[in-house]
Amino acid sequence: MPPPVVRSLREQIREQIVEGIVNGRWKPGERIVERRIAAEMEVSQAPVREALRELETLRLIESAPNKGVRVRNLTTADLEESYPVRAGLEQVAAELAAPRLAQDVSALEREVAALRVADRAADAEAQVRHTVAFHREIVRAADNSVLLHTWESLGIEVWTALSIRWLNTQQYAYADEHAAVIEAFREADPRVGELLKAHVLSCSPRA
Repeated sequence: MPPPVVRSLREQIREQIVEGIVNGRWKPGERIVERRIAAEMEVSQAPVREALRELETLRLIESAPNKGVRVRNLTTADLEESYPVRAGLEQVAAELAAPRLAQDVSALEREVAALRVADRAADAEAQVRHTVAFHREIVRAADNSVLLHTWESLGIEVWTALSIRWLNTQQYAYADEHAAVIEAFREADPRVGELLKAHVLSCSPRA
């Protein structure tokens, strides 16, 4: 079993802010007050400031002189633009991870099993969580830290969750498509990278 993940204070604060955005505490255009968050979490303003910088990099918030930090207005274009980039990254990841995953796809199978349960329950949040976890396992299996960091920087789970809440996008049941990707890895299909790329592009949420 891998060791438990220990998150830094900055990461914990970032996750709290993201949860607040996803859950509607802060709506598009609404100001996020650094000092207030620091007081609520009983921390200094420095790690809050760092967390907000990261979220600005993810394009979830924006800052302007004399206006402070605000939640960005999410558009369909914001979400759609990330998918060709993500698809290209995952094609590379699949090709690098193929030898390893040909030997062991158990981590992917666990996520697909959980995704089938989420599909049957029409649980959109769980669908997002397990779909992203499936793809993250492939990127991790590529064993390339630069690739993983770049993929993580897209904020895929956050943007997908926000698209469901703000754009009313529909999540389809993709368990069978994910199972097909597993089979391609298991059979050492040389086209697995192209298959995954096409799969990612087809999964772009539709407004």
